[in-house]
Amino acid sequence: MDKRIGAQLYTARDFLKTNEDFYKSMKKISEIGYKQVQASGVGISDAPYIRRVCDEFGLEITCTHRPLDNYINKLDEEIAYHKALGCKIAGLGGMPPEFRCEEKIMEFIEIMNGIHGKLKKEGLVLTYHNHSFEFIKYNGRFMMDYLIEYGKFSFIVDTYWLAYAGINPADYIRKLGERTICVHYKDLAMADAKEVKMAPVGSGNLDWDKINLACEDAGVKYALVEQDICEEDPFLCLKKSYDFLSEKGFN
Repeated sequence: MDKRIGAQLYTARDFLKTNEDFYKSMKKISEIGYKQVQASGVGISDAPYIRRVCDEFGLEITCTHRPLDNYINKLDEEIAYHKALGCKIAGLGGMPPEFRCEEKIMEFIEIMNGIHGKLKKEGLVLTYHNHSFEFIKYNGRFMMDYLIEYGKFSFIVDTYWLAYAGINPADYIRKLGERTICVHYKDLAMADAKEVKMAPVGSGNLDWDKINLACEDAGVKYALVEQDICEEDPFLCLKKSYDFLSEKGFN
């Protein structure tokens, strides 16, 4: 696994809405120590500018999250966008609500498989990012089981959402094996006696030694810190996660 820990930019999405803000934010992220980023939650669409700024601060763009409608109706534009970013991993952030039922799951998979085939010809890898709803059961099987068995695409695995759904992250990463291209490092902490919350990596309840070992065993390429909801400044949360992971051998 690449030990250059990445930052999922969705964490800092409120600070990425203009060119000027994007520039300032990439500077902050690079100063924390990050060497990679995921282009998600970015409020600007100028791919050459995004790439130029990231290059200036030594940030490799490893993957994205893009809307399904773009992949269906604007695929040529998406291919050009990813190539302009220098990014080979094209991600889908989640299944649209209209497909989250037993009657529609196979239709979704067929659409994704078609996109996967077209992107593969262009040297790009299509990935699917899980939440917790994929672990609703249909006929005794998780929705995620259908995605794994019938889908040809790869996965961006989210540790928080696995744990939230009652799934052991380390075990599941090993189950997916080489189909796990990226892992979102996101911690789960107790907010009170009954509720959970997202937290900087290392400050919650997930076993990161086991997760790190599972990622190595599975052949995961990239680890990216993400915290959708931050109780503190997002850049401070990113720093806390980076500092913890630096002690675990990342840089």
